[in-house]
Amino acid sequence: MGADNEAQNAATEIVINHKPYETRVAILQGGVLQDVFVERERKRGIVGNIYKGKVQRVLPGMDAAFVDIGLERAGFLHVKNVVGAGASQPEKIGDALREGQSVLVQVLKDPIGTKGARLTTEISIPSRFLVFLPNASDIGVSIKIASEAQRQSLRDLMLGFHQGQQGGFIVRTAIESADMWAMRADMQYLQRVWESILQTHYRAKAGTLIYRDLPLYLKILRDFVSPNVRRVVIDDLPAYEEMRAFAKNFLIEMVDCIQCYQADLGLFERYGLEEEIDHSLKRRVALKSGGYLIIDQTEAMTTIDVNTGGFVGKLSQDDTIYRTNLEAAKMIARQLRVRNLGGIIMLDFIDMTSQEHRDGVMAALMAALAEDKSKYTISPITPLGIIEMTRKRTRESLQQVMCEVCPTCEGLGYVKTVETVVYELFRELMREVREFAPRQLTVIAHPNLIEFIREEESVAFADIQALLQVPIQLVGEPSYGHEQFDIALG
Repeated sequence: MGADNEAQNAATEIVINHKPYETRVAILQGGVLQDVFVERERKRGIVGNIYKGKVQRVLPGMDAAFVDIGLERAGFLHVKNVVGAGASQPEKIGDALREGQSVLVQVLKDPIGTKGARLTTEISIPSRFLVFLPNASDIGVSIKIASEAQRQSLRDLMLGFHQGQQGGFIVRTAIESADMWAMRADMQYLQRVWESILQTHYRAKAGTLIYRDLPLYLKILRDFVSPNVRRVVIDDLPAYEEMRAFAKNFLIEMVDCIQCYQADLGLFERYGLEEEIDHSLKRRVALKSGGYLIIDQTEAMTTIDVNTGGFVGKLSQDDTIYRTNLEAAKMIARQLRVRNLGGIIMLDFIDMTSQEHRDGVMAALMAALAEDKSKYTISPITPLGIIEMTRKRTRESLQQVMCEVCPTCEGLGYVKTVETVVYELFRELMREVREFAPRQLTVIAHPNLIEFIREEESVAFADIQALLQVPIQLVGEPSYGHEQFDIALG
């Protein structure tokens, strides 16, 4: 019975709040938020997208090139991400590229801050069980499949299917829960996708999007669903039906786990996620013991400082410090995932005099990081309690997605973006109508927010009114703050 409860507590749930303008995904383990993804249609991430680019500048000194892919900023392509003739890597950028040349490229990293997208010519197209590498010829197997016998068996199967075919493949860990015919179907599907990409590329002009990766709610199914996932809940009927159709093709065993949530209370409210996400945008993170973390995110690095706060412990000061650091280690690993912090990260634990305590904190941190899907490197803890680490950054952090530099403090802090405030307003309108059934509503907010609704979100605002069947009047009030709004009922 105890083992059953433990398995239930460890089970993963995926909760998806989908609207035409924004999709939010929360991954919970044992009921605790572990990861958040936000995709806004106006700023949808482009990692995985394939473009027909045009080489803008070749920089021999950097062994790199800037490639115009039709976005505001040119993408950056380093020689190590260039595949030459025969799938070989050129020694110098000038050996493979020249200015004005058309080139098929894929996005490795989204544009972040002032940096353009990071590009590669080594195209990879993922499906549920395989990754297709059209410029390669080898068969690889994910290193996460530990059994060497199973790895060799999968490689032999793929070689049998692959005879006479172009390109290489990597077998993903998800194949462990499927059969050989699912792998064969995936191979055929990926080759059809590649043929379509080549045909589109041949006809397209430079700067054209050739292939777009799946929307977030389908990408989550492809990349995150495993036998440990107990339930996937989404609150949009058309997207739910699309997810079930996708699952019938690629995840037949998960079809019944996908549920459509249709209730008056918002889905993220139902799971208490609105407050969790709001807390994830704050500097200070409380620990159950009374201690706390201070998280400061800058363009160069992120620093996380551990403090004992009000925790005095029942034993010695060393014991109090050790217990606070152990709790902080687990919380830090969770905050890295929830906030999607990347790049250089400095962890400043409270000083510990005992080497045994330092080793214990390091072991606790490594155990907590074991679930992290992002690649990371980490240094040993120093006598001063400092740990240096890097974590791979392929998309903007939660703060970068949902906040912007504060115009009042000139970059010393952050406020929510106009988009974030508007979408909070839309959710609040739905709550007000559910609870009070008013005949009309009046929104009072800063003129910039009102203008944004009328100019940028007019379609979404019209949809909200049609859905609620209540007239909504917008009133600008210059004295209101950037994030402030009021709703008057009529």
